[in-house]
Amino acid sequence: MIGAGPGGLAAAVKLKQAGLHDFVVVERADDVGGSWHENTYPGLGVDIPAVAYQYSFARNATWSRVFPYGAEVKKYHQDVARKFGLYRHMRFETDIAREEWDDTGNYWKLITDSGEVITARFLISAVGAFVRPKEEAGIPGRLNYQGKYQRPSSWDHSWDHRGKKVGIIGTGASAVQIIPAIAPEVAELTVFQRTPVWSLPKPDFPMPRAGQRLLAVPGLQAALHGVVLVVVDLALRGAISVPTETAKKAMTWFDRVTIALYERYLGLVVKDPATRAELTPDFGPLAKRPTMSNGYLRAYNRANVGLVTEGIEEITATGIRTRDGVEHEFDMIVLATGYEVFSDPETYRPGTIVGRNGFDLGKFWTENGMQAYESVSVPGLPNRWTLVGPYSWTGSGWHSFVEMTADHAVRAITEGLRRKAAVVEVRKEALDSYHAEIFRRAEPIRFYFNELNAHTPTYYRNSQGDSTYVRPSGFFEASRGHRRFPLDDYSYETAPVR
Repeated sequence: MIGAGPGGLAAAVKLKQAGLHDFVVVERADDVGGSWHENTYPGLGVDIPAVAYQYSFARNATWSRVFPYGAEVKKYHQDVARKFGLYRHMRFETDIAREEWDDTGNYWKLITDSGEVITARFLISAVGAFVRPKEEAGIPGRLNYQGKYQRPSSWDHSWDHRGKKVGIIGTGASAVQIIPAIAPEVAELTVFQRTPVWSLPKPDFPMPRAGQRLLAVPGLQAALHGVVLVVVDLALRGAISVPTETAKKAMTWFDRVTIALYERYLGLVVKDPATRAELTPDFGPLAKRPTMSNGYLRAYNRANVGLVTEGIEEITATGIRTRDGVEHEFDMIVLATGYEVFSDPETYRPGTIVGRNGFDLGKFWTENGMQAYESVSVPGLPNRWTLVGPYSWTGSGWHSFVEMTADHAVRAITEGLRRKAAVVEVRKEALDSYHAEIFRRAEPIRFYFNELNAHTPTYYRNSQGDSTYVRPSGFFEASRGHRRFPLDDYSYETAPVR
């Protein structure tokens, strides 16, 4: 298995519950947790309630807050790994550079960045949704800067930013947390915004002891989480089940009304009219990832915080030059410029995932559009499943989502072992049938991102103009699909095929 984040831990537990103990989890970092281990930036925390951000098999009643901070979420994943005996299966500080199927031996060769080869009969890719930070922010002169760079994914806490002049590029989810966290500590903070972000109030507060005791009541957390999933399920199913024209009218009305309401909210929170106007989005709340924060918008009321919407021309030795010719000098620049995401074909470099008879996943998705059976498996990649694939997210918390895709992988592996198969591979006709239906049902979602909000840059719409981030079905339908897919949608080969 590749990856020891939330998905990798879920799959590891599911394997053990199925009686499969002969597995290794390969992780590039030095501990479990994925992004919750790698990210330690100021203000880091979850943006959905903790009761919806945990595994069904490891519910925690002692969260310190409704929306816990990053360190507590990291500890939760470490505790899960310890509780289920997963550390003995871990191989840390091992970065996989290439996956290659051996047609003769019917196994996967995982080539590390140091050239070592690890072999595996079955392979689960649990690299997650945000695969790697964008090394190049698309801004000229990045290497010219002589000051301190910080990235959300590799924050250097030994560098003291207090009293310094700081610039931050980006206003995505991490920036929304960093900005209010460091604004009281720095001398000046300048935010470079390309696109405004929706930032809604966050109903966060410390969890009282009485609340923790209540959450410890057997079945209560599951029931609360179930109610949330039902609401999300109904909303998503409603968007895709009504006639397309009706859905388009409803989406248009929804965006118009919510934008007007958000403008009123900004009027109550942001004091300066010019800044308020720059912070006002001209797109719907679901066109980009919405955020929740009680401090982000209010940070712009501080005298030491400024907002720049002029485009960046280049990064210089001392700071940032914008296209209007203004030089902005900084002691530190935060590159909150995002990640390469699982739903973009460019994330999968040609030659890095090569299957049967030279099948190249990167080339296949570039030429044919991103597609996978039930989001997890692709013909030409036998004995391999991915936990975060095309059309996979159903609006749930991350743990619920990766649990269901892990269920699919473990079910297929278990059936392959039961049939004594050397090769388990999804049938092309099964993928074609599934993808045709999922693509048809995604038409309202494509309208929302590609037409109604076409002017808005978002990772919910990939470079091919497709919206492969979201699965156009309800949560419960997706869960049933992963747990009850027809077993004969896969082929099971007991001997090598020549």
